[in-house]
Amino acid sequence: MRSFLLAVVAAATLVAAAAHAGGVAAPVPKPKTGAAPWPAPPDPMRRTQLAGLTPERFEHLAYHVHSHLDIFVNRKPVKVPAGIGINTHDPGVHSGKLPDGSIAYGGIQLCKQPCISPLHTHADLGLLHTETSTPTPNRLGQFFTEWGVRLDSECVGGYCKPGSIAVYVNGKRYTANPREILLANHTEIAIVIGTPPKTIPSKFPLDVPL
Repeated sequence: MRSFLLAVVAAATLVAAAAHAGGVAAPVPKPKTGAAPWPAPPDPMRRTQLAGLTPERFEHLAYHVHSHLDIFVNRKPVKVPAGIGINTHDPGVHSGKLPDGSIAYGGIQLCKQPCISPLHTHADLGLLHTETSTPTPNRLGQFFTEWGVRLDSECVGGYCKPGSIAVYVNGKRYTANPREILLANHTEIAIVIGTPPKTIPSKFPLDVPL
């Protein structure tokens, strides 16, 4: 019996190694804390300041660019919530339903208090908006700080190495610190945790409503 069990363990180890060698990552288990999905935080203006950005009373559109973020955990897409970097409870922030029934936030003319970050999401479509008065791209790490989700070279949320975490920028593997990724216009970013989807997004989706 002991020899049989050892053989089973050895076979399982070889299968796992072969899968890894073939580029097919094993599924990651659900962490005790920090598992997806990750909701928008309740303190968006404080988190804007933590990200090194200045909350505004309206949207500055002199420099207005869009990047797109996809996140997958064991093949399943993770929603990037609407209203990150926006005080959705401020009376100056308007909301409306998208065709899929989800809620989007915007239409900000002038809030009495700062209500929007230069880096934010209007809807849950993975579209990251940089809207500032100066042409300075933001970075992915700033967005995750606003989101309240851990992002560094070791972890995304509660998912940490040695589990499989892969980051792609415009379809190419990115191996440096993902916090440093520039949110330049029409950049497609994909974070793949555990077993990857059949296709890694490589291009900015032009059919996403801006």
